[in-house]
Amino acid sequence: MPSFDIVSKVDAQYLDNAVNVVHKEITNRFDFKNSHVVIDLDKKEYKIKLEADDDMKLGQIIDVLINRAHKQGIAPQAFDTSKASYQSGKVVKQEVSVRNGLKQEDAKKIVKLIKDSGLKVQASINDDMVRVTGKKIDDLQEVIKLCREADLGLALQYENMRS
Repeated sequence: MPSFDIVSKVDAQYLDNAVNVVHKEITNRFDFKNSHVVIDLDKKEYKIKLEADDDMKLGQIIDVLINRAHKQGIAPQAFDTSKASYQSGKVVKQEVSVRNGLKQEDAKKIVKLIKDSGLKVQASINDDMVRVTGKKIDDLQEVIKLCREADLGLALQYENMRS
């Protein structure tokens, strides 16, 4: 039976490259000369620690980070910037987490979306991915189209298409 997997992954090497490019670009920008800037990637936790002199510069760093990561092939939805920045002495700090893997509630949303669509496919949750199986490849392609059009707020990839 044809099947494929719905996953949400971020390649650690692409993320590292994006962070390095951002660090290089920010340190060379004129408006950041003689400013305190820290961009640190924790590869195990998939978190980026940012420090800047004020909120405006921190916002610019986040914008550059999202743009450069998008050019590296990382979707902007992969970054969770919902944590508010906080003042620590003379600098402003923020922690940006990178979503890697589907959480259980996100996987349930995807399965519910697929089941409510009425397509003749089966969706099952396996760890941090959703496996979709069906009799026709056309139905599987409809599921991919459905997931792309739905505003789930997730960076989804579709892997292991088997027929």
